[in-house]
Parts: sequence; C-alpha cells; structure tokens
Amino acid sequence: MSAPRDVPPQDILVPISVGELMDKITILEIKSERIKNPSQLENILRELEALRAVRLQEIERVMLDKLSAELKRVNAKLWDVEDAIRDCEARSDFGEPFIELARMVYRLNDERSRLKKAINLASGSRIVEEKSYRSFQREDCDL
Repeated sequence: MSAPRDVPPQDILVPISVGELMDKITILEIKSERIKNPSQLENILRELEALRAVRLQEIERVMLDKLSAELKRVNAKLWDVEDAIRDCEARSDFGEPFIELARMVYRLNDERSRLKKAINLASGSRIVEEKSYRSFQREDCDL
C-alpha cells in the first residue's frame, strides 16, 4: 500500500533504545533475506539502509556485533515458529506441535527482550526498554 499521491514523503525522528534499533535492523535483514516480492523488498531495503546509516557513538563494537548476531538468530527462529503456527492454523491442527510452538513464542520473546536489554546496557543507551511478565516457570520446579 502506498501513500496517496498528494501526501509528501516524510520521516519522523523518535528517540529509541540501541536495543530497539538493533532489533529492527535484524528483523529487516531477515525480511530482506526471505521476502521475494519486489515492491515489498524495495521498501524493506530502503528502511534497512536508513537505519544502518544511524551512527552509534563510541561503543564496544565486538560485544554489540555478538549480541546483535544472537538477536538476529532469535528473531529468525521466531519468524520460523510463527510460520509453523500459521501452517497449523491453516490445517486446523491444534495438537501437541501447535501447543509446543505457541509456548516457544513467549520463550523466544523473553530471550529477545533479554538480548535487547543487554545491548542497551552494553551500549550505554539512555533509553532502556523494560518488560514485566508473569514467570512461566513453576516455583517448585528445578530448572
């Protein structure tokens, strides 16, 4: 979907955490690798280029690159799990595989949140996103 012809193109500048920036970049990288539709790919690459152009001040690049690679791995796994859930839905298959996939979503999102926070702390980001979820682990279990 494109903007009406009489609306000028615009960008908005909003302060976000470094973790949020890296999360968005890794998701766009995954999209650029997996989406084949030319018009969608054009939009994805335009956004990816704009976000990659953001220069981060002096931070530990090795640590940021390591955490970002791990974040990309988790985001790719989330993509695969979401696709598998949609496949189950299309088949009306809500058995054990569906349940396990649904459980993987929140586990992977917890890992994603942990990695974004680690990026924020490692980079000295002034903005740090906080999450608060009820634990899914039983208190009486040794995990």
